[in-house]
Amino acid sequence: MKTITHWIGGKPVESVSGRFGPVYNPATGAQEKQVGFASVDEVDAAVAKAKAAFESWGEASLAKRTAVLFKYRELLDAHRDEIAELITAEHGKVHSDALGEVARGMEIVELACGISEKLKGELSTQVSSRVDVASIRQPLGVVAGITPFNFPAMVPMWMFPLAIACGNTFVLKPSEKDPSASFRLAELASEAGLPDGVLNIVQGDKVAVDRLLEHPDVVAVSFVGSTPIAKYIQLKGVEHDKRVQALGGAKNHMLVLPDADLDFAADQAINAAYGSAGERCMAVSVVVAVGDTGDELVAKIAERAKGLNIGPGNDPASEMGPLITREHRDKVASYVSGAAAQGAEVVVDGTGYTVEGHPECADGFFLGVSLLDKVPVTADAYKDEIFGPVLCVVRADTYDDAIKLINSSRWGNGTAIFTRDGGAARRFQLEVQAGMVGINVPIPVPVGYHSFGGWKDSLFGDLHIYGNDGIAFYTQGKVITTRWPDPSDGGINLGFPSHS
Repeated sequence: MKTITHWIGGKPVESVSGRFGPVYNPATGAQEKQVGFASVDEVDAAVAKAKAAFESWGEASLAKRTAVLFKYRELLDAHRDEIAELITAEHGKVHSDALGEVARGMEIVELACGISEKLKGELSTQVSSRVDVASIRQPLGVVAGITPFNFPAMVPMWMFPLAIACGNTFVLKPSEKDPSASFRLAELASEAGLPDGVLNIVQGDKVAVDRLLEHPDVVAVSFVGSTPIAKYIQLKGVEHDKRVQALGGAKNHMLVLPDADLDFAADQAINAAYGSAGERCMAVSVVVAVGDTGDELVAKIAERAKGLNIGPGNDPASEMGPLITREHRDKVASYVSGAAAQGAEVVVDGTGYTVEGHPECADGFFLGVSLLDKVPVTADAYKDEIFGPVLCVVRADTYDDAIKLINSSRWGNGTAIFTRDGGAARRFQLEVQAGMVGINVPIPVPVGYHSFGGWKDSLFGDLHIYGNDGIAFYTQGKVITTRWPDPSDGGINLGFPSHS
């Protein structure tokens, strides 16, 4: 059985901890690989390599850094299918979705290629007599990233390309459930000319996470995952004097007004709720139907949901793949099984789904899509982040009722409104309490040069990830005030005489 190793100091390093975790193919349910879990000593070795590499990388010219990143972008483009295949094999998402993940990650690499523009700094001359003031940004040192299973290539690329472009060195702890994609990213970075030790990967579990949070040489930590772990990361990181950005969970609402194009809204609700089997922190998990739109909208969503093709991610006909583990599949299914007893109407029940035409998938972690209507806000399906292919519909009499409902949520990651009314859309974007807002866009994930992040229990720390916030997170500011003697103060002056 193949063992996935660490990547330390520019090369694969076998784990010596004696602890391993299984890596499954979610489509078949079979364990196909194992991953070595890092010990404290192995994490320390990775940090030591990163610290040593920072001595030269932190002083490397912007030209050298960007030359590596441009080559890296070229290699990622050439190997995007290969990376997508690794994602599909270990996460389960369909190949087209995996390709989209790689493409969105590459946006941040492209942003990092232009880092020289972002790090120009500022200069104010003559702030006082012969006094100039400049502001510059410098790298922090060794920084770390802890990333989730649902985007094993994209989320790491949200972090390390910008971090290393800014002159830092990086230690990544990817999800132990699908670790191969990030390992391949590190190999390609080395092939692009990234010096040994600038990017390191330690595989593992809580042992590796805690050591990164405690290690005195790790200056900053980025995290994407669930809200409870995000809170833990922030508290423990701050306890050990680290800069922290920790992105947590979500319960994203999609508000549909009576004037909306309901066919378009239904299409987008399907895409946003069931894409990647709902395992997205920006997935739409609640549709808020305003006024008399509910019955017609639910019927349109149900009709579309029943026609989805669910199967293995490597089948081009599949529109949705399996969930990441058997345990997670069963937990998601329990929300549907218990929905009626808590007052919801089960319109489409995806529990007990079996894949036809693929006998190898008999033990896969598949779940059909589910649609719950008239869901009470007291129901578990509404209150919890399900992270699966379950869409709840909540009814609201008016726009004001709907906005009150959305803003009462403990989360504030993303939200969307579907309407033809520009005034209503403008009001919504100002009134809704969420970090990312879509207007007739169901999953408003920002492009690479804007930053990603939510409000409330969806973000812990002051700065969002990537974009300008990401650059600010991975650098520290310095202000330099300068005064030099003017030639007119005395001494030899060979300048052209004037009558000033």
